[in-house]
Amino acid sequence: MVLTFPTFTAGMVLSISLIMAIGPQNAHVLRMGLQRQHLWLTVAVCALADVVLIGLGVFGLAQLGGLSDKLLGALIGAGVLFLGVYGWQAFQRFLKPQTLALANGDQGQPQGAAAPVTQRQAILSALAFSWLNPHAWLDTAVLIGTASLAYGQGSTSFGLGAATGSLVWFVVLGSAAFWLGRRLNSLHIWRALDGAVALMMWGTAAWLISSLV
Repeated sequence: MVLTFPTFTAGMVLSISLIMAIGPQNAHVLRMGLQRQHLWLTVAVCALADVVLIGLGVFGLAQLGGLSDKLLGALIGAGVLFLGVYGWQAFQRFLKPQTLALANGDQGQPQGAAAPVTQRQAILSALAFSWLNPHAWLDTAVLIGTASLAYGQGSTSFGLGAATGSLVWFVVLGSAAFWLGRRLNSLHIWRALDGAVALMMWGTAAWLISSLV
């Protein structure tokens, strides 16, 4: 297999743009980083869990080869619709930013010292946030798998790019949580992230539309 960088990069961009949307999984990584408890173990488990879902989506849908043009167009169209809506939601958060509630405190800040967490608890928690979250399945197994169909024989390169994007994102997120601490819970930072998410979503949707022409 020869990696084609445009395809590999497209998979990476889509993966990062989907994962960047602030949800339970990212919030859990941030929380573990702020609490300084098993951060890198949590990062590793979340990244590997996403890679598994991406593999299920890309290689599972790849087994459906021979799809009719109409069905393929419908699947890509559904992906475009989801990306458009997801991008719009990120754009709305960009217009009206809010800090992320990382704990139960009124100000969204962790309250005092956290109770100790064992390695087993950290692993199970990370898996729960990754695999019991319907959005994670939709974003990775369904949407990335569907988008890979547009690349035909290059779907494997697309999937590897998406998996790499997930690994890169969680390492960056974990590093940010560790080094920036409470300053990460900033309106300016989340607004910039949501703005980038909206642009990535809409750009990817436009590319998928062009693949149908």
